[in-house]
Amino acid sequence: MNYQRFEDLPVWQDSAELARLMYEFTEHDIFRRHLGFRDQLERATLSISNNIAQGFERGSNNELLAFLYISRGSAGEVRSMLRILESWQKFTDHKPHIAELRKRAELISRQLHGWIEQLKRSGLRGQRHLNVVNPTTSSRPRRPQ
Repeated sequence: MNYQRFEDLPVWQDSAELARLMYEFTEHDIFRRHLGFRDQLERATLSISNNIAQGFERGSNNELLAFLYISRGSAGEVRSMLRILESWQKFTDHKPHIAELRKRAELISRQLHGWIEQLKRSGLRGQRHLNVVNPTTSSRPRRPQ
């Protein structure tokens, strides 16, 4: 399927939903004493969808790949932080919720990995390069269709 907008990408939709769920989770009173941890968890989660969007809008596959790797790194950071929360005694009552958030982050990471591998094999250069003149075929740029 050919996506025209990042908002239509299933992995972006999943990561935006994860960010929403994470912000709801970090509203719990237990995070009041761990503001730095909460802030980093929220930022890392939001970074997943934002980097997908930024890479998609850049118009070249090399830049998209770079941002997808950053996004995947943020998903790993989120998973790491959630694993730490799971090990804290004070978060025992929240373990099922934490496990669900972690599973969502793992799914996103797998989706990003699949997309990255597909892009690397595609040989495509990206939207930005569609109108580049090939001197061996024409002296005029191709018109978008």
